Amino acid sequence: MALLKIHRAMDGPVVFTISGYLNTENVGELCQLIDAEPRGAVVTLDLTDLILADREAVRLLRDRERDARVVLHNCPAYIRALIAAEERL
Repeated sequence: MALLKIHRAMDGPVVFTISGYLNTENVGELCQLIDAEPRGAVVTLDLTDLILADREAVRLLRDRERDARVVLHNCPAYIRALIAAEERL
């Protein structure tokens, strides 16, 4: 079982701090949290403590960033490389 922690800042802009492993098993939870925010709200995902993300998670991050629903903050270089690779497919 993969461990994922999501912490939402309670004041100011919407910021979710993601810690641990983001994968196929738990990416739906993150989608639900993002979708629960008001329409038009841009959600910042702070990935400082993200340890690993699988292909499904990378696709989610890419798609949500592409549709301007999320901003990736402190995004690890390997995630950026995987997003770039997904763009080329």
